[in-house]
Amino acid sequence: MATAYHNLSEYDFNSVPNAENMKFGIVVSEWNFNITGALLKGAVDTLKKHGAKNENILVKTVPGSFELTFGANQMMENCDIDAIIAIGCVIKGDTPHFDYVCMGATQGITELNATGDIPVIYGLITTNTMEQAEDRAGGKLGNKGDECAITAIKMIDFVWSLNK
Repeated sequence: MATAYHNLSEYDFNSVPNAENMKFGIVVSEWNFNITGALLKGAVDTLKKHGAKNENILVKTVPGSFELTFGANQMMENCDIDAIIAIGCVIKGDTPHFDYVCMGATQGITELNATGDIPVIYGLITTNTMEQAEDRAGGKLGNKGDECAITAIKMIDFVWSLNK
């Protein structure tokens, strides 16, 4: 999505289902925690705004964004949750490390979605600069964490609607 055309925190509140009976796992990278911590806060606050209970939000940390796939997979296998939000931040540096971490995390999350039974929400922001990351973590472009929470709620509702 081009965030230049859409604020990450803007959405129609009334289009979001009630999350009171939904259970969420959030796996968050410790790397760039000034950014991922803000994304986490946005996600948790938005989940609660839509009725999610504290006891139904499980948050676990992993060292970096590359480890998000493993963390999400472990949550999927070992926790009673309806969706997982994977939160990370990779900022481009001077080496191709950025490309490998972004590609690996993206492919891993995609594979979990294709093979798993619950949705894994892509909350990895990949930017060229710290300023761009800050803009997406509660700055002028909103908070990607808000968007991830809304996506998780809507995807749980989607799955539940198929199982009625």
